[in-house]
Order: sequence, then structure tokens, then C-alpha cells
Amino acid sequence: MNNELIKVTYDNNRPTVLGRELHERLEIATPYSKWFARMCEYGFTENVDFATVDKNVLRADGTEMPQTQHDHQLTIEMAKEICMIQRSEIGKKFRQYFIDLEKQWNTPEAVMARALQYANHQLAAITQQNKTLTDKIEADKPKVLFADSVTASQTSILIGELAKLIKQNGIEMGQKRMFAYLRENGYLIKRKGTDYNMPTQKAMELELFEIKETSITHSDGHISVSKTPKVTGKGQVYFINKFIGTKDEPQQTEEVMA
Repeated sequence: MNNELIKVTYDNNRPTVLGRELHERLEIATPYSKWFARMCEYGFTENVDFATVDKNVLRADGTEMPQTQHDHQLTIEMAKEICMIQRSEIGKKFRQYFIDLEKQWNTPEAVMARALQYANHQLAAITQQNKTLTDKIEADKPKVLFADSVTASQTSILIGELAKLIKQNGIEMGQKRMFAYLRENGYLIKRKGTDYNMPTQKAMELELFEIKETSITHSDGHISVSKTPKVTGKGQVYFINKFIGTKDEPQQTEEVMA
């Protein structure tokens, strides 16, 4: 508004003026705190007609010790009524100023401009939210596709094949390193013996592995049984998530020696 008599703030999409500045411009002799308290007796309500704002100011002697000063952000409606109460020429001048400001604020063009600004703000916020969600979906897509496909499948795989899957997800891993990791972290038995590289009791309880037994008939007629640990579908999801660091990463299994 041209020929501005007092600074008008448009925070929260609502025009307001500072009480202390209005007090000064109206040339009120009564100290601000007493004057404002008397104005409130006309029925103005805090957080409806005005909001209290505190600010630090220097003391009168110029020291740097700050003190809190109370001020108030007044709606134009309240400021206009206060000006009318003053019954002075300067009061009339400011009252007319606020009336003109209200008219300008409420023109169809001004209302439409604020509505458009609000809509653009909301659209920008929604666009950013959608972008964030889209980025997350894209980042999680390999994990989701892997988890869905494995969960739907009942096929168990060899530990060497698990190492390949992990490598495909960007983690350097080979079969020997995979076995070493599983032994050191308590998923496979590391004690040398007949059960070496077999799943620990804890790993079996978590249903991460199953043991495939294969009967072998030797040339002398005797039959032996070969045991091979295989990673279940649940185990594949578990270890992939552990290596690629999803937010739902399972807790590390405590080593249980059989």
C-alpha cells in the first residue's frame, strides 16, 4: 500500500501491526504497558485479536545486559478500533488508513492472488513429498523385488549361490568369504568335525537354513549320507537385508556352538 503510515506484517496470511509502533505513531503519552492493558478492557482477546511477542532490548543505560520487552502483534480490526477509541485527529487518520488497507486486502483480486499463492505452496509441498517417496521406492525396488520373489518361492539355494546374490546387490562377496562370515557370526558351526559348516541350532531355529541329505552308494556296497546346508527363502531375505543395510535389518545372531 502506498504512503505507508505504519509497517504492516503479513505473516500467517493475515495483516498485523505492532502495538508499540502504533502506540508511538498515535503519540500516546501513557506508557505502553498501561495503555495496552487499558485498551484490552474494551474486550480484545489474546490469540484472537492480538498475539504477545517478546523481544530482547538493551537497557536504558546502554549496557549489553538484555531485558525482555513485551510487544503485541495486532490484527488490523483491533488496530482500527483502537484508533477510533483515541478520539484524536491522528487516530482518525490511522483508522481511515486501516479501513483502506482492509478494502485492498479483501478485493477479489487480492483474495484470488492469496488463494493462488497458497495453492502453489501446497502443490510444491506435495510435489516434494512425491519426489521423496518416488526416490525411496526406486532405491528400495531391488530389495522389494528380491524379497517378494524369494518369499514367493520355496526354493532353497546353496551358500555359494547366496554369495552371488549378495554380490549382485553391490557387495563384494565370494563363496569362501560367505562361509567365513557365516562361521564367524554364529550361523554355521566353525568347530572342526563332522558338523563343520553345518547350521548352528540358533540358525535352524530362525529357519535360515535347511539341510539336504544325499545318500551315496560306494563301490564296496556301503552307503554314506552327505549333508549340505542350503539357505531357505527366509534366509535369503534375511542375509540380503543384512548386507544391503535396510532399516529393518535383523539383529545379529549370537553364535551357538553345536
